[in-house]
Amino acid sequence: MTVAAGVVYEHVAFDLDGTLVDSRADLAGAVNHVLRTLGLSERPPETLYGYVGEGARMLVERSLGAAHVDRLDVALALFMERYAAHLLDATRPYPGIVEVLAALEARGVAASVLSNKPEAMSRTILEGLGLAHHFVGIVGGNSLPSRKPDPAGLDHLRALTTTPRERTLLVGDSRIDVLTARAANVAFCGVAWGLSPETLAAAQPGRIIEHPAELIGVVEKG
Repeated sequence: MTVAAGVVYEHVAFDLDGTLVDSRADLAGAVNHVLRTLGLSERPPETLYGYVGEGARMLVERSLGAAHVDRLDVALALFMERYAAHLLDATRPYPGIVEVLAALEARGVAASVLSNKPEAMSRTILEGLGLAHHFVGIVGGNSLPSRKPDPAGLDHLRALTTTPRERTLLVGDSRIDVLTARAANVAFCGVAWGLSPETLAAAQPGRIIEHPAELIGVVEKG
């Protein structure tokens, strides 16, 4: 499809959790299931949200705390089993995301997903929500030897559409996403509706939008 005239960014790569989908309840539920199973105190969901973004292992390690890091392997296995069975209990696209993806498609703009969640889980969520067909590629935390903030995943997605760096935009809700964009030397747009808006703001992304509909203006005007 031909890119519409005046479009600045021809390829938009999206983070998944906290950007495209609200997965907070399912992630927190799986973590607290693990803590209960191990006889540990549950964590407030708001605390757990701030641990998301660097992959399942880091989420579980932070949730356990330093005093119980020796139980990480067992806890991680319990988490993966539990979460895999409950990926779509409460997870939904953020309001306005479906419309934005359709609007990008109508303008000939390619979209992709760059997540630190395992690829199979990412695909299951996107397919289960009827969103997968919008994306030219999906890279998860285990798709390549490295993951965000390493730029390899974004470079891989960009290569699928042979899009120059200056015409590529990464959209995310975390400090890790900001660092990824900087490492890949592409533009970044933060989203205010994510899992840890304070952490995102502290990373000084330069641009943060309040609603998905605002992304179209960013794509068209830069």
